[in-house]
Amino acid sequence: MKLTSIKLCNFRSFYGKTPEIILAGGDVRNTTMIYGSNGAGKTSILNAFTWVLYEKFSAAFASTEQLVNKRAIAESQPSQPVECSVEIGWEHESIRYRAKRGCRVYKNQSDIIEAGKTQLTMWLGGDDGQWKIPNQLPEEIITQILPASLHQYFFFDGERIEEIVRSDNKAEIAEAIRTFLGVEVIELSIKHLKDAKKSLETELKNIGDAETKQLLTQQEKQELEIEIINKRQTEINQELAHQQTFKKEVSNKLRELSAVKELQERKQNLESQRDSLREELKKTRENLKKVISARGYTVLLSETTAKFREIFTDLKQKGELTAGISREFVNDLLNTGRCICGADLKEGTHTHFHVKNLMKKAGSSTVEETAIRMSAQVDEIDKQAISFWEEADREQARIKQLKENLSQVELELDGIQEQLRKDPNEEISSLQKRLDEIEAKIDELNREQGANQQEVSHLKTDIDALIKQISKQKQNEEKQSLAQRRINATQDAIERLAEVKNRQENQFRLQLEQRVQEIFSEISFTPYVPKISEKYELSLVENTTGIEAPVAASTGENQVLSLSFIASIIDKVRDWSEKRKMMMVPDSSTFPIVMDSPFGSLDANSRRHIARTIPKLANQLIVLVTKTQWRVEVEEEIADKIGKEYVLVYYSSKPNCEQDFIELGRERYALVRQSLNGFEYTEIVEVERER
Repeated sequence: MKLTSIKLCNFRSFYGKTPEIILAGGDVRNTTMIYGSNGAGKTSILNAFTWVLYEKFSAAFASTEQLVNKRAIAESQPSQPVECSVEIGWEHESIRYRAKRGCRVYKNQSDIIEAGKTQLTMWLGGDDGQWKIPNQLPEEIITQILPASLHQYFFFDGERIEEIVRSDNKAEIAEAIRTFLGVEVIELSIKHLKDAKKSLETELKNIGDAETKQLLTQQEKQELEIEIINKRQTEINQELAHQQTFKKEVSNKLRELSAVKELQERKQNLESQRDSLREELKKTRENLKKVISARGYTVLLSETTAKFREIFTDLKQKGELTAGISREFVNDLLNTGRCICGADLKEGTHTHFHVKNLMKKAGSSTVEETAIRMSAQVDEIDKQAISFWEEADREQARIKQLKENLSQVELELDGIQEQLRKDPNEEISSLQKRLDEIEAKIDELNREQGANQQEVSHLKTDIDALIKQISKQKQNEEKQSLAQRRINATQDAIERLAEVKNRQENQFRLQLEQRVQEIFSEISFTPYVPKISEKYELSLVENTTGIEAPVAASTGENQVLSLSFIASIIDKVRDWSEKRKMMMVPDSSTFPIVMDSPFGSLDANSRRHIARTIPKLANQLIVLVTKTQWRVEVEEEIADKIGKEYVLVYYSSKPNCEQDFIELGRERYALVRQSLNGFEYTEIVEVERER
């Protein structure tokens, strides 16, 4: 999707029909810069794109019900319609598109504004140069090109971009990733297969014998229990997210109280240490499980290896493993009837008698080789047993140390919490008690969630056993046998699709995390490392002590992290789809990015690195900035990527307003001017300079 133009009519601060903004889309000069003061309409242009395509607005776009320009309304007559519209053009897979969304408002005799419904119209450009209305609904076409769930990663408010890292956005991020990878198609397939499986099981129950029917009834009951538990798990996850938000709010209120600020900061540091220690303890226990699973069997073979060595020694003493001439070699000589010296070995002769006697002294080469090879393998088993105990002891010692450290941290935390509970300041003690209630609720929910997980695991085990029993039931009727085979095939397909989905998601998440780390490292000077959890929670960690610990990132760091995440999504999805050519993935040949004020909370170094990185990752870039955001470092990095430039000239109705200008090239362009008609409005002026 390559954006080509945008044109506004009475949209917010833009009075009348504006000149069409032509958007740069070249291979090198792929960037369009739009300069404007605060309040001039930069956010309005960003939201003009999302309004046309999705009828959605960014969080910073206030009063969304007031889209129509106030001057146009004021100048209109009662019952005279005032049109507000935005029209954008783009290209996708060699097809040209134009879409226009408009609405009308009317002013009645009492000057009350009555608004009509919005209407979306789309045209497709033909090879003959003519534009025609498509047969398909415009909303469906737009969704196929760039789904609504993904739009916020291409059209975003830079000043609020750090909200992407908030924990309550993880479901939205995960949903966007699922759309990118096309796993929704897989999930839909699994759902259809499960429905088909239920139908087949009903069919089998109707034609099967009494025992089969009883087993299927039990299976249905347990599957229903799992479904109920899973619904409850979803409710618990939502409640946990709410409780975490409440906890954060109460903790922030405590931290703001100067009387306990230092104590609260110490408490938060201890909580971070506690969480890190718990995570490290979990990992260490997992490592111990892996060690036991991989090599634990070796310590159980000591008696077996000792018995082998006893047998091996006995064979040697009997001479059955004597090195030298083998029985197989002597037998070959007797069969051929000729010795290696050339003598005849005819049966009954003196030479035949002596060679045959060698059979009594010779050993078997096969037995000897096998015994020697097994001896080496037995030695390796004994070595692994020693190595297993050493590694298991190390992990056990690590667990013990972590538990001691965790106990110390929790003890100090308990002391601080008790101190806050007994604080003479009623506000402090009340906030701490509220925190205690929240943490108790979180603990209760976590315990319920764990119990539910265990119950689901038991139920699945029972269901697997029932499925095996059903499979073993005697298939007396041909229909029953066919239904059972279909059920087995359907279940196999469900399991395989689920595995494909999980592997695809995990592989993409790990690749995405690696790319986020690379881009964040290029932009930020901090030693922090971005992490993406299995639930797509985005966070920063540090590893200065050898243990990963979460970082209380600043607004600027979160903005850099969010920009790195967006850039990584675009970069990795493009690479992913090019390698796999999956039809279910949205077209990724071109990705536009429209950014409003992306450099606001950043220092000069981060601004420079972002300005250098973003144009490389996006196929097309549209940046809306203020004069202060357009600083030396940004201009130096983006200048040679700019294909088009525009200035938003804001006409202020404030008496004697201070005018403002911006220097672009060798020309001076107005940013703020005095309005001569008493209305505030914005004009769009194209910057003319040689490239």
